[in-house]
This record gives sequence, structure tokens and C-alpha cells, in this order.
Amino acid sequence: MVKKKVPDWLNSSLWSTTTAPPPPDDDRPQRYAAPKPVAAAASAAEPPVPVVAPPAPAPTHVHAPVPVPPRDVVSVQQEPPKPQVIVSDTRPSNSDRNDDENGSFVQPQLLSELSKKLINVRELRRIAMQGIPDGAGIRSTVWKLLLGYLPPDRGLWPSELAKKRSQYKHFKDDLLVNPSEITRRLDKSTIYESEEWKCESSGFLSRSEITHDEHPLSLGKSSIWNQFFQDSEIMEQIDRDVKRTHPDMHFFSGDSSFAKSNQEALKNILIVFAKLNPGIRYVQGMNEILAPLYYVFKSDPDEEFSVSAEADTFFCFVELLSGFRDNFCQQLDNSVVGIRSTITRLSQLLKEHDEELWRHLEVTTKVNPQFYAFRWITLLLTQEFNFADSLHIWDTLLSDPDGPQETLLRVCCAMLILIRRRLLAGDFTSNLKLLQNYPPTNISHLLYVANKLRTLG
Repeated sequence: MVKKKVPDWLNSSLWSTTTAPPPPDDDRPQRYAAPKPVAAAASAAEPPVPVVAPPAPAPTHVHAPVPVPPRDVVSVQQEPPKPQVIVSDTRPSNSDRNDDENGSFVQPQLLSELSKKLINVRELRRIAMQGIPDGAGIRSTVWKLLLGYLPPDRGLWPSELAKKRSQYKHFKDDLLVNPSEITRRLDKSTIYESEEWKCESSGFLSRSEITHDEHPLSLGKSSIWNQFFQDSEIMEQIDRDVKRTHPDMHFFSGDSSFAKSNQEALKNILIVFAKLNPGIRYVQGMNEILAPLYYVFKSDPDEEFSVSAEADTFFCFVELLSGFRDNFCQQLDNSVVGIRSTITRLSQLLKEHDEELWRHLEVTTKVNPQFYAFRWITLLLTQEFNFADSLHIWDTLLSDPDGPQETLLRVCCAMLILIRRRLLAGDFTSNLKLLQNYPPTNISHLLYVANKLRTLG
């Protein structure tokens, strides 16, 4: 078999990995050019995003799918890349597209599109793929549009938001109540006989009648207490995971009332999700996927949106997870749509674009992609980069017309190619350590390379 020639662009100095400088503080202008359909409040910029600690351990495993219609799975079948294009680009490894340049170029386009009565979502995707500015609450609104939570017609926003937020309130009222409170309500609604009847005959004080299903020791399937005790284990796991979410960010961690309220919101969302989706319930690591959504929505300078961040995050979390639901189903692990199949597609993608690197990793050093790609894919790269960089990666994942799954695989493939020199020089131990602790890199350049993999296909 004739070995494929390594494309020249893979040996370019452009692939050297460098650390991107932190974005400067930036005060953004007003949120939209046109009036908003909901009451506006303060227009302060989003708080700066702190840098996050090294990656956390991968999730233990997952169980069942989100009960929503499955997305179409597109198999990656690409021809070998043509050895040009990237090497001719003049983009330096230190980010050209810094926050100032990106904001001055992209922000006016986003504001213009968002100010229209009927927003063109396709055009919004095209603009957002270039990166969404951190300030002015733009990312919050764009993500809600890209996830389908907000309709393109701005005139429908007030009614749609009011309906969804009311629905979430009912979910909490029905699902987050302790069984003792339910029993108390039932007792209160009981119609008692007259006081004379209560005190007659034997002289024993009467008490409300407790049915079998309402008794705390009941093991009946319909018993509210039995269900409560079954849920308690999941609730304890959620509580532990939420407390470990980004421990070096004051937004999520600490003794402040603000941090505790944010933790409580995350717990509420995950518990409601688990109870509404008994097929999947809660899977360890979901808190890491939930955190970026809640942070962005809670940091919205518009108080009308900020105070409703919990409800808005819940529905966007459900929608985001639906696109990756097959990766969260243990029964589908060995199927054509399960996580192992997804990892195999990443391996094939690498082979198509850099067969030398693929052969060295999987044949020579025998590094199984599951050792590193499982966490990359299931947690949407939230543990491989600092929090601010994760948000920029998600801008691309959510806005790419190919869908987040295909885009995620291209980004993962680009991550491998960017450190190919170190991988080609390493053995099993050093390569596995490198891939499980991915080095700091220029995110703009990483996304640029991932996009080039699409054009070279």
C-alpha cells in the first residue's frame, strides 16, 4: 500500500502552538440599535471571565437519551486535502483577531441584525461564526436565537418568554416540593367533621387519614415518598457536582450570597431536568455543560433577562443536549450513533487530513482515541480550555450551519493537528499525558484551522 504524502501545509510554522493573550477589558455600547421588546435596565458590560483551573476528570458514564426527536447523523467522508490554502495565509500564530478588532468589526453587524423586526437567522449564524463580542449582552441574545429559544420575529419575544418562564415556574412548583409539603397540603384540603364529632365516644384525638401511598415507609410505585427517596441519590450527586463547578470562579463558588444563589439555580435546573426526563435523568458532567449557558444568561446587563436566567437556561440546556443525546446513552455506545461511533468518526477525520499523525498515534504508539476524546466530546471541550476560551469555541459550535456535532469533531481534529510535532516526537505515555492535559493555544487560530478542514474536504 502506498503511503499518503503528508501535505506541505501540515509542516508549516503556522501549526506551532502559542498561548493567546487575555482579551483586554472592553466597555461595550448599548445593546441594540432598536428598542427592545422587553423592559431594559442597566447597560453595563458583562463581568470579566476568569481563567479556569486545569481540566477536571472525565464523567463516569452516561445512561439514557434525552427524550427528544433525534438529529440526523452525518457521516464524515472527505477526500484527502489539497496541499495549499493554509500555508498561504498570513495569519500569525499570535491572534490577529483580538477582542478589539473582532468587536469593532463584528459587533456593528450583530447589532444591526438583532435590531431588525424579523431576524435572518442564517445571516446571524454567518456573523456569529466570526466570534461574538463579550460585552453588551450580545452573546446572551444570539445564543438564545441560535438554540431556537427566541423566535426570529422580535414581536413574539414578550409572549414567548412569558409563556416559557411561566412553564418553568410550574415545573419547579410541581417537582421541587418535599413530600411532607404535599401531605400537608392534602391535610389542609381535607374536609373535617364538626368539632363535636371529633371529641365524641372513645375520646381519642382524631387525625387526618393517611393513605398507603402517602406513608413515608410505603414502597408502592405511585408513592410520593418512595419516589422522593429514589431521587435523593441523584440530588446528592447533583449537589456534589454543582459545588465542584469552576471552584476558582467567584460566580460559581464561594460563600457569597451571589455564588450560592447561582449554585442553587444550577441545582434546580438539573433536578427539574432529571425528573422530567426519567430515561436519562442526571449524568455526571452535565453541570459542566450547563455552566456556560447559565453564566452567559445571568451576566446579561438587561435585568429583565438576567433575573429570568434560570428559566431561560433550562430550555436552552434541553435544546443543546438534544443535539448530543446519543452520546449520553449507554445502550447506544456500540451503535452507529453512540459515543464510540462518534469517536471513530474523529479518528477517520484525522486520518483523512493527516494520515502520518493518525498512524503514529493509533498504530505506532497505540493511543486509543477514547482515552482523550471521550471527555472532549461529551463535555463539549469545557474542560480543555479556560472559561473565556470555551465561550468563544461555543460561539462557533452553536452558529455553524453544519450543526454542533460536526463542528465539534472538526475542532477536535484541529486540536490534534496543532500539536502534531509534539505528538509525532512522543511515545504512548507522553502523548497520552499531552492529550489529557491539552496545552494553552490560540483559540482564534484553532477555530480558523477547524474551518479550513471543512474547506479542504
